[in-house]
Amino acid sequence: MRGGSWQLVAFPSLAALFVGGLTAIQSRANGSLADALGSGLQAATLSFATGLLITTLIVITSKRLRMGVRTLVASIRNADLRVWELFGGFSGAFFVLSQSVSVPVIGVALFSIAVVSGQSSSALIVDRLGLGPHGRQPMTRWRVLSALIGLSAVFVAVSGGVDQTQRPPTWLVIMCFVAGVGISIQQAINGRVSKASGEPLVAAWLNFITGTSILLAALLLMSAVRVSDITALPSGPVWLYIGGFVGVIFIATTAWVVGKIGVLRLSLLAIAGQLVGSLLLDLFVNGELEGSLIAGVLLAFAAVSVNAIRRPISRTID
Repeated sequence: MRGGSWQLVAFPSLAALFVGGLTAIQSRANGSLADALGSGLQAATLSFATGLLITTLIVITSKRLRMGVRTLVASIRNADLRVWELFGGFSGAFFVLSQSVSVPVIGVALFSIAVVSGQSSSALIVDRLGLGPHGRQPMTRWRVLSALIGLSAVFVAVSGGVDQTQRPPTWLVIMCFVAGVGISIQQAINGRVSKASGEPLVAAWLNFITGTSILLAALLLMSAVRVSDITALPSGPVWLYIGGFVGVIFIATTAWVVGKIGVLRLSLLAIAGQLVGSLLLDLFVNGELEGSLIAGVLLAFAAVSVNAIRRPISRTID
Protein backbone atom coordinates (compact mmCIF):
# COMPACT_ATOMS: atom_id res chain seq x y z
CA MET A 1 0.00 0.00 0.00
CA ARG A 2 1.22 3.53 -0.75
CA GLY A 3 2.30 6.09 1.83
CA GLY A 4 0.25 5.97 5.00
CA SER A 5 -2.79 4.34 3.40
CA TRP A 6 -2.17 1.24 5.49
CA GLN A 7 -3.33 3.24 8.50
CA LEU A 8 -6.77 3.62 6.91
CA VAL A 9 -7.32 -0.15 6.96
CA ALA A 10 -5.24 -1.13 10.02
CA PHE A 11 -7.95 -0.53 12.63
CA PRO A 12 -10.81 -1.99 10.53
CA SER A 13 -8.63 -5.05 9.88
CA LEU A 14 -7.95 -5.53 13.59
CA ALA A 15 -11.68 -5.11 14.28
CA ALA A 16 -12.50 -7.83 11.70
CA LEU A 17 -9.92 -10.11 13.29
CA PHE A 18 -11.41 -9.51 16.73
CA VAL A 19 -15.04 -10.22 15.79
CA GLY A 20 -13.91 -13.30 13.90
CA GLY A 21 -12.50 -14.56 17.19
CA LEU A 22 -15.82 -13.91 18.86
CA THR A 23 -17.62 -16.22 16.42
CA ALA A 24 -15.70 -19.18 17.86
CA ILE A 25 -17.19 -18.33 21.27
CA GLN A 26 -20.64 -17.77 19.74
CA SER A 27 -20.60 -21.14 18.00
CA ARG A 28 -19.80 -22.94 21.22
CA ALA A 29 -22.39 -20.99 23.22
CA ASN A 30 -25.26 -21.35 20.73
CA GLY A 31 -24.45 -25.00 20.07
CA SER A 32 -24.36 -25.80 23.79
CA LEU A 33 -27.63 -23.91 24.36
CA ALA A 34 -29.30 -25.86 21.55
CA ASP A 35 -28.06 -29.11 23.08
CA ALA A 36 -29.42 -28.11 26.51
CA LEU A 37 -32.80 -27.10 25.07
CA GLY A 38 -33.01 -29.97 22.62
CA SER A 39 -33.98 -27.47 19.93
CA GLY A 40 -31.69 -25.60 17.57
CA LEU A 41 -34.57 -23.39 16.44
CA GLN A 42 -35.42 -22.29 19.97
CA ALA A 43 -31.74 -21.59 20.71
CA ALA A 44 -31.39 -19.50 17.55
CA THR A 45 -34.58 -17.58 18.34
CA LEU A 46 -33.39 -16.84 21.85
CA SER A 47 -30.00 -15.69 20.57
CA PHE A 48 -31.58 -13.29 18.07
CA ALA A 49 -34.19 -12.07 20.55
CA THR A 50 -31.40 -11.20 22.98
CA GLY A 51 -29.64 -9.25 20.24
CA LEU A 52 -32.89 -7.46 19.36
CA LEU A 53 -33.47 -6.46 22.99
CA ILE A 54 -29.94 -5.08 23.32
CA THR A 55 -29.97 -3.11 20.05
CA THR A 56 -33.50 -1.76 20.64
CA LEU A 57 -32.52 -0.38 24.04
CA ILE A 58 -29.43 1.23 22.55
CA VAL A 59 -31.31 2.77 19.60
CA ILE A 60 -34.21 4.23 21.60
CA THR A 61 -31.88 5.77 24.18
CA SER A 62 -29.46 7.32 21.69
CA LYS A 63 -30.39 10.54 19.92
CA ARG A 64 -27.66 9.95 17.33
CA LEU A 65 -28.97 6.47 16.48
CA ARG A 66 -32.56 7.69 16.23
CA MET A 67 -31.30 10.31 13.80
CA GLY A 68 -29.58 7.49 11.91
CA VAL A 69 -32.90 5.67 11.60
CA ARG A 70 -34.54 8.83 10.19
CA THR A 71 -31.64 9.24 7.74
CA LEU A 72 -32.11 5.64 6.65
CA VAL A 73 -35.83 6.17 6.06
CA ALA A 74 -35.03 9.23 3.96
CA SER A 75 -32.53 7.19 1.91
CA ILE A 76 -35.24 4.62 1.15
CA ARG A 77 -37.73 7.31 0.14
CA ASN A 78 -35.12 8.87 -2.16
CA ALA A 79 -34.34 5.45 -3.65
CA ASP A 80 -30.71 5.76 -2.54
CA LEU A 81 -31.20 2.41 -0.81
CA ARG A 82 -33.38 -0.40 -2.14
CA VAL A 83 -35.92 -2.01 0.17
CA TRP A 84 -34.48 -5.52 -0.22
CA GLU A 85 -31.19 -4.25 1.20
CA LEU A 86 -32.89 -3.90 4.58
CA PHE A 87 -33.28 -7.65 4.98
CA GLY A 88 -29.78 -8.84 5.76
CA GLY A 89 -31.29 -10.38 8.86
CA PHE A 90 -32.61 -13.26 6.71
CA SER A 91 -29.05 -14.47 6.17
CA GLY A 92 -28.12 -13.80 9.79
CA ALA A 93 -31.07 -15.80 11.08
CA PHE A 94 -30.22 -18.71 8.80
CA PHE A 95 -26.59 -18.64 9.93
CA VAL A 96 -27.46 -18.73 13.64
CA LEU A 97 -30.06 -21.44 13.00
CA SER A 98 -27.54 -23.59 11.12
CA GLN A 99 -25.01 -22.94 13.87
CA SER A 100 -27.43 -24.02 16.60
CA VAL A 101 -28.72 -27.06 14.71
CA SER A 102 -25.46 -28.41 13.31
CA VAL A 103 -22.78 -27.82 15.96
CA PRO A 104 -24.25 -30.34 18.47
CA VAL A 105 -24.36 -32.96 15.66
CA ILE A 106 -21.30 -32.37 13.47
CA GLY A 107 -19.15 -30.30 15.82
CA VAL A 108 -17.52 -26.87 15.50
CA ALA A 109 -14.78 -28.24 13.23
CA LEU A 110 -16.93 -29.46 10.35
CA PHE A 111 -19.32 -26.54 10.82
CA SER A 112 -16.38 -24.19 10.29
CA ILE A 113 -15.23 -25.99 7.15
CA ALA A 114 -18.68 -25.86 5.54
CA VAL A 115 -19.35 -22.23 6.45
CA VAL A 116 -15.95 -20.98 5.33
CA SER A 117 -16.24 -22.91 2.07
CA GLY A 118 -19.40 -20.98 1.25
CA GLN A 119 -18.09 -17.71 2.64
CA SER A 120 -14.76 -17.75 0.77
CA SER A 121 -16.24 -18.65 -2.59
CA SER A 122 -19.16 -16.23 -2.41
CA ALA A 123 -17.05 -13.32 -1.11
CA LEU A 124 -15.19 -13.23 -4.41
CA ILE A 125 -18.45 -13.04 -6.36
CA VAL A 126 -20.03 -10.50 -4.01
CA ASP A 127 -17.00 -8.23 -4.38
CA ARG A 128 -16.95 -8.73 -8.15
CA LEU A 129 -20.62 -7.71 -8.39
CA GLY A 130 -20.02 -4.69 -6.17
CA LEU A 131 -22.80 -5.50 -3.70
CA GLY A 132 -20.86 -3.97 -0.83
CA PRO A 133 -20.25 -0.26 -0.20
CA HIS A 134 -16.57 -0.75 -1.11
CA GLY A 135 -17.62 -1.02 -4.76
CA ARG A 136 -16.67 -3.55 -7.42
CA GLN A 137 -13.45 -5.45 -6.82
CA PRO A 138 -11.75 -7.28 -9.71
CA MET A 139 -11.40 -11.06 -9.44
CA THR A 140 -7.63 -11.13 -9.77
CA ARG A 141 -5.44 -14.21 -9.49
CA TRP A 142 -4.10 -12.91 -6.19
CA ARG A 143 -7.62 -12.59 -4.74
CA VAL A 144 -8.57 -16.08 -5.91
CA LEU A 145 -5.34 -17.47 -4.44
CA SER A 146 -5.99 -15.74 -1.11
CA ALA A 147 -9.50 -17.23 -0.96
CA LEU A 148 -8.14 -20.72 -1.65
CA ILE A 149 -5.46 -20.34 1.02
CA GLY A 150 -8.09 -19.12 3.48
CA LEU A 151 -10.22 -22.16 2.75
CA SER A 152 -7.27 -24.54 3.11
CA ALA A 153 -6.45 -22.90 6.45
CA VAL A 154 -9.73 -24.10 7.93
CA PHE A 155 -9.33 -27.61 6.47
CA VAL A 156 -5.86 -27.88 7.99
CA ALA A 157 -6.92 -26.35 11.32
CA VAL A 158 -9.77 -28.78 11.90
CA SER A 159 -8.12 -31.85 10.38
CA GLY A 160 -7.41 -33.12 13.87
CA GLY A 161 -10.92 -32.46 15.13
CA VAL A 162 -13.11 -34.15 12.50
CA ASP A 163 -14.24 -37.66 13.36
CA GLN A 164 -13.34 -39.72 10.32
CA THR A 165 -15.23 -42.80 11.58
CA GLN A 166 -18.69 -41.23 11.36
CA ARG A 167 -20.29 -39.85 8.22
CA PRO A 168 -22.01 -36.51 8.99
CA PRO A 169 -25.54 -35.85 7.68
CA THR A 170 -25.10 -34.39 4.19
CA TRP A 171 -28.02 -32.01 4.55
CA LEU A 172 -26.43 -30.38 7.60
CA VAL A 173 -23.16 -29.80 5.75
CA ILE A 174 -25.04 -28.27 2.81
CA MET A 175 -27.05 -26.10 5.21
CA CYS A 176 -23.84 -24.73 6.73
CA PHE A 177 -22.32 -24.10 3.28
CA VAL A 178 -25.38 -22.08 2.26
CA ALA A 179 -25.17 -20.20 5.56
CA GLY A 180 -21.59 -19.27 4.66
CA VAL A 181 -22.74 -17.92 1.29
CA GLY A 182 -25.36 -15.87 3.12
CA ILE A 183 -22.75 -14.33 5.43
CA SER A 184 -20.96 -12.63 2.54
CA ILE A 185 -24.22 -11.27 1.14
CA GLN A 186 -25.32 -10.11 4.59
CA GLN A 187 -22.04 -8.30 5.23
CA ALA A 188 -22.25 -6.55 1.86
CA ILE A 189 -25.79 -5.21 2.22
CA ASN A 190 -25.30 -4.41 5.91
CA GLY A 191 -22.42 -2.23 4.80
CA ARG A 192 -24.78 -0.36 2.47
CA VAL A 193 -27.32 0.15 5.26
CA SER A 194 -24.57 1.35 7.57
CA LYS A 195 -23.34 3.81 4.95
CA ALA A 196 -26.86 5.10 4.23
CA SER A 197 -27.73 5.61 7.91
CA GLY A 198 -24.27 6.62 9.04
CA GLU A 199 -24.61 4.20 11.96
CA PRO A 200 -23.49 0.52 11.96
CA LEU A 201 -25.72 -0.18 14.97
CA VAL A 202 -28.76 0.81 12.93
CA ALA A 203 -27.84 -1.91 10.44
CA ALA A 204 -27.44 -4.38 13.31
CA TRP A 205 -30.83 -3.38 14.75
CA LEU A 206 -32.58 -3.99 11.42
CA ASN A 207 -30.88 -7.39 11.19
CA PHE A 208 -32.18 -8.42 14.57
CA ILE A 209 -35.71 -7.18 13.80
CA THR A 210 -35.84 -9.26 10.62
CA GLY A 211 -34.09 -12.31 12.01
CA THR A 212 -36.06 -12.48 15.24
CA SER A 213 -39.36 -12.12 13.36
CA ILE A 214 -38.51 -15.01 11.05
CA LEU A 215 -37.20 -17.32 13.74
CA LEU A 216 -40.03 -16.57 16.19
CA ALA A 217 -42.67 -17.20 13.52
CA ALA A 218 -41.02 -20.51 12.63
CA LEU A 219 -40.75 -21.53 16.29
CA LEU A 220 -44.41 -20.74 17.01
CA LEU A 221 -45.49 -22.58 13.86
CA MET A 222 -43.47 -25.68 14.77
CA SER A 223 -44.93 -25.60 18.26
CA ALA A 224 -48.49 -25.16 16.96
CA VAL A 225 -48.26 -28.19 14.66
CA ARG A 226 -46.60 -30.21 17.44
CA VAL A 227 -43.37 -30.73 15.50
CA SER A 228 -41.36 -29.42 18.45
CA ASP A 229 -42.18 -28.06 21.87
CA ILE A 230 -40.92 -24.87 23.48
CA THR A 231 -38.98 -25.98 26.53
CA ALA A 232 -38.01 -24.21 29.76
CA LEU A 233 -34.70 -22.39 29.69
CA PRO A 234 -31.78 -23.96 31.57
CA SER A 235 -30.73 -22.08 34.72
CA GLY A 236 -27.11 -21.91 33.67
CA PRO A 237 -24.28 -21.56 33.11
CA VAL A 238 -24.57 -17.88 32.12
CA TRP A 239 -22.23 -18.20 29.11
CA LEU A 240 -24.89 -20.21 27.29
CA TYR A 241 -26.76 -16.95 26.69
CA ILE A 242 -23.97 -14.76 25.30
CA GLY A 243 -24.64 -15.66 21.65
CA GLY A 244 -26.97 -12.70 21.09
CA PHE A 245 -24.55 -10.25 22.68
CA VAL A 246 -21.73 -11.52 20.47
CA GLY A 247 -24.05 -11.22 17.47
CA VAL A 248 -24.63 -7.52 18.17
CA ILE A 249 -20.90 -6.84 18.23
CA PHE A 250 -20.29 -8.96 15.13
CA ILE A 251 -23.00 -7.48 12.92
CA ALA A 252 -22.38 -3.87 13.91
CA THR A 253 -18.62 -4.20 13.47
CA THR A 254 -18.73 -5.97 10.11
CA ALA A 255 -21.31 -3.47 8.81
CA TRP A 256 -18.73 -0.74 9.45
CA VAL A 257 -15.62 -2.68 8.40
CA VAL A 258 -16.89 -3.96 5.04
CA GLY A 259 -17.00 -0.45 3.60
CA LYS A 260 -13.33 0.02 4.51
CA ILE A 261 -11.71 -3.20 3.31
CA GLY A 262 -14.24 -5.08 1.14
CA VAL A 263 -16.06 -8.39 1.57
CA LEU A 264 -13.23 -10.79 0.71
CA ARG A 265 -10.64 -9.30 3.03
CA LEU A 266 -13.23 -9.03 5.78
CA SER A 267 -14.03 -12.72 5.32
CA LEU A 268 -10.35 -13.74 5.40
CA LEU A 269 -9.64 -11.71 8.52
CA ALA A 270 -12.74 -13.12 10.22
CA ILE A 271 -11.54 -16.64 9.34
CA ALA A 272 -8.13 -15.89 10.85
CA GLY A 273 -9.79 -14.48 13.97
CA GLN A 274 -12.08 -17.49 14.28
CA LEU A 275 -9.10 -19.85 14.15
CA VAL A 276 -7.20 -17.80 16.73
CA GLY A 277 -10.31 -17.84 18.93
CA SER A 278 -10.55 -21.61 18.61
CA LEU A 279 -6.86 -21.89 19.46
CA LEU A 280 -7.31 -19.82 22.62
CA LEU A 281 -10.41 -21.80 23.63
CA ASP A 282 -8.47 -25.04 23.29
CA LEU A 283 -5.61 -23.58 25.32
CA PHE A 284 -7.61 -22.10 28.20
CA VAL A 285 -10.64 -24.44 28.27
CA ASN A 286 -9.14 -27.78 27.26
CA GLY A 287 -5.57 -27.05 28.32
CA GLU A 288 -4.10 -28.27 25.04
CA LEU A 289 -3.08 -27.07 21.58
CA GLU A 290 -3.18 -29.07 18.35
CA GLY A 291 -0.44 -28.61 15.78
CA SER A 292 -3.05 -28.64 13.02
CA LEU A 293 -4.84 -25.62 14.54
CA ILE A 294 -1.59 -23.66 14.82
CA ALA A 295 -0.79 -24.48 11.18
CA GLY A 296 -4.28 -23.33 10.18
CA VAL A 297 -3.82 -19.99 11.93
CA LEU A 298 -0.53 -19.41 10.08
CA LEU A 299 -2.19 -20.26 6.75
CA ALA A 300 -5.07 -17.89 7.50
CA PHE A 301 -2.70 -14.99 8.05
CA ALA A 302 -0.86 -15.97 4.87
CA ALA A 303 -4.19 -15.67 3.02
CA VAL A 304 -4.71 -12.16 4.38
CA SER A 305 -1.17 -11.21 3.36
CA VAL A 306 -1.68 -12.49 -0.19
CA ASN A 307 -4.97 -10.59 -0.43
CA ALA A 308 -3.18 -7.38 0.59
CA ILE A 309 -0.72 -7.63 -2.32
CA ARG A 310 -1.08 -4.83 -4.84
CA ARG A 311 0.62 -5.03 -8.22
CA PRO A 312 0.92 -2.22 -10.82
CA ILE A 313 -0.64 -4.53 -13.42
CA SER A 314 -3.05 -7.09 -12.09
CA ARG A 315 -4.70 -9.53 -14.44
CA THR A 316 -8.33 -10.20 -13.83
CA ILE A 317 -10.23 -13.42 -14.40
CA ASP A 318 -13.13 -12.87 -16.78
